[in-house]
Amino acid sequence: MRHGKKINHLGRTSAHRHALLSNMASSLILNKRITTTVAKAKALRKYVEPLLTKAKTDSTHSRRTVFSYLQNKESVTTLFGEVAGRISERQGGYTRIVKLSDPRLGDAADMCLMELVDFNDLYKKDETTKKAKTRRGRKSKKEEGTEVAEETVDTAEEKPEKAPKKAKKKD
Repeated sequence: MRHGKKINHLGRTSAHRHALLSNMASSLILNKRITTTVAKAKALRKYVEPLLTKAKTDSTHSRRTVFSYLQNKESVTTLFGEVAGRISERQGGYTRIVKLSDPRLGDAADMCLMELVDFNDLYKKDETTKKAKTRRGRKSKKEEGTEVAEETVDTAEEKPEKAPKKAKKKD
């Protein structure tokens, strides 16, 4: 049973696991995207998202706290400079895990691509795009005015006026 087992130990000792997550977090911050196994990516997400949140406030205390986790000056500089500027508007969910179709050849482990959300230009919305369409098809004002006028002319010509119905008497 897995009662109370909150973290995946990844088959490593505690020191080895912390070193692995620290190195993977540094690589993710520097390269913006890494390829790894799904299990490691899920463990890394829990490790790196609080660091990204901490990077939003650029203070000496937060820099030292993040450095104690990452142990890499270049990644801390990148995190507080380039990355923090892009994620400042986002409330959470800074990473994305995209599962890849092919398993790893050696042990058939499920592979994935882990990336920082705000650094992928494929998923970004373009500000010049049109508004999303509603389910009801709206027509522009020019089209509405001409079609309404045509409909009133057509209905008047096609349908003759009906005589009023007679009221039925009840006995």
